[in-house]
Amino acid sequence: MSQMLHTVHAISTLAADDPVIPGFKPSLPGTLQTPTGRILGWTAGGGLSLAVLGGLTGWACTAIGHNSERANLAARGKQAIVWSFISAIGIAVTSGLVWSFYSMARGGN
Repeated sequence: MSQMLHTVHAISTLAADDPVIPGFKPSLPGTLQTPTGRILGWTAGGGLSLAVLGGLTGWACTAIGHNSERANLAARGKQAIVWSFISAIGIAVTSGLVWSFYSMARGGN
């Protein structure tokens, strides 16, 4: 368990110090740097975390279902994997749409 906590701490400090993609500095429009931006950030982060957790749970259910010959559990696990992937794509598309709407409201770039 402590290895997992150490890894999470290392990733969080890495993300806080330097960007993961070299030369990439994310910037938001001025209107998103308010509490609205904070709410959108927490919502997207929480949604993506839940999508990853759902995908991992789906893989576990698929493995357990195949090894224990429970076809129903394996089928539900496969559905969980697909829907977790679709929800992560939906979150990414939604954040892009929010960015586009705020950019259009500002009058372009």
